[in-house]
Amino acid sequence: MSVTVAELPKVTGTCPEQVSAAVRRAVRAGGTWQDTATRVAAALRGRLPGPGILSPEQLAGDPEGYQTHLVHAEPDGSFSIVVMVWLPGQATPVHDHLTWCVTAVLQGTEYEEVYANRGDHLETVARNANPVGTVSGFAPPGDIHMVRNIGDAIAVSMHVYGTDISRVGSSVRRVYELPVR
Repeated sequence: MSVTVAELPKVTGTCPEQVSAAVRRAVRAGGTWQDTATRVAAALRGRLPGPGILSPEQLAGDPEGYQTHLVHAEPDGSFSIVVMVWLPGQATPVHDHLTWCVTAVLQGTEYEEVYANRGDHLETVARNANPVGTVSGFAPPGDIHMVRNIGDAIAVSMHVYGTDISRVGSSVRRVYELPVR
């Protein structure tokens, strides 16, 4: 997947300062990617904004696919905060990430399947229904997953990535098309 400069995401919302400051402190503490993801997840618990972080137009979603709204890009490139809007049934492809990631469900329920790469196929190793308030962090390797909105209403989630999405375009490293067993 290539992204041209014209397609790079721009910050389209405002992230509460208490959220970006808490993430900043957790990221600056250093350590492995998994250490960072664990600290960022802990920092977000109890500080999650509501879905109103986005405008009503952004919260309406898009029938063509889930929508990604960049609400913060740290000036030094160390992290980005994205809010995603999912209409019922919308899903990501099976993918992994460039770096650590933390997700937090702000509205609705997101369903996640986690996979292990067995070379010629993927094996499902976990299935999670994540309701409002669920916060989880993970880091490569072992971050192959798929996420979808399993509810009857719009779902909204916050994603913190250990890279600058406004510079790299996407947190996705690779999309998998291997069979799932």
